[in-house]
Amino acid sequence: MLKTTLLTAVTMIAFAANSLLARMALGSGVADPVGFTAVRLVCGALTLWALVNINRRKEKPSRPGSWRSGWWLFLYAAAFSYAYVSLSTGTGALILFAAVQATMIVGGLQLGERPPPMQWIGLATAMGGLVLLVAPGLTAPSPMGSVLMATAGVAWGLYSVRGSGSSNPVAETAGNFIRSVPFAVALAMLSLPTVAFSLSGLLLAAVSGSLTSGLGYVLWYAALRGLTVIQASIVQLSVPVIAAFGGVIVLSEEVTVRLVVSGVLILGGVAGAIAAGRARTTATRQ
Repeated sequence: MLKTTLLTAVTMIAFAANSLLARMALGSGVADPVGFTAVRLVCGALTLWALVNINRRKEKPSRPGSWRSGWWLFLYAAAFSYAYVSLSTGTGALILFAAVQATMIVGGLQLGERPPPMQWIGLATAMGGLVLLVAPGLTAPSPMGSVLMATAGVAWGLYSVRGSGSSNPVAETAGNFIRSVPFAVALAMLSLPTVAFSLSGLLLAAVSGSLTSGLGYVLWYAALRGLTVIQASIVQLSVPVIAAFGGVIVLSEEVTVRLVVSGVLILGGVAGAIAAGRARTTATRQ
């Protein structure tokens, strides 16, 4: 269980760092959504392909990954990039993680998971903290941006549900990334006249693809083996608050009382929900 906790914590930090990199690139205009998405997925695929070949075993799974997961990965990455052109960070985070929550909870229920009441209370507490955190950015969001970010959330939720129970996280994530590349290249070719990139934008997208996306998603698939689908949906609520504190450190954003209070609510709710799930698992085994 300690291994799962550590993997989950590192993964949430990677996801938050990914959000910061996207903000830095797309918010400042040093990269456009199509170019950022393409470079991010290509760099992730190359990094993971190299990792799989370096650690190749005598017996490896045939056809690791799937085209369906590759499609969900591409759809998430593309919709996420386009949405942040027109949405504020707070509004985008709320829509994204609300969609992820809804998708993964429905997926977990369909798989037969029945979370205990205390887990629902933890979820409600964490969601309340998230709403408090992003409340200033909830005024009149862009309809198109909202639809795109909701699409990204649903796609990421489906990608995560499909990754639960992964037997070989590195190979399967690599396969999914490699399969996402043709979709990204096709989008880039269709948008070629409008694709614009600077050196800083290229570097930000490359780091996002290789480290916080590629390797981060490998850790996420590994962590999913020790989490229920609903637990996995709940822990991701910690990403916006981690990203917010990262913005304070990296982007010199202001520390506010709201940030501190919402952080306590979100992390406390996540911790409570996970503890409730573990308590139920332990009771069931006994």
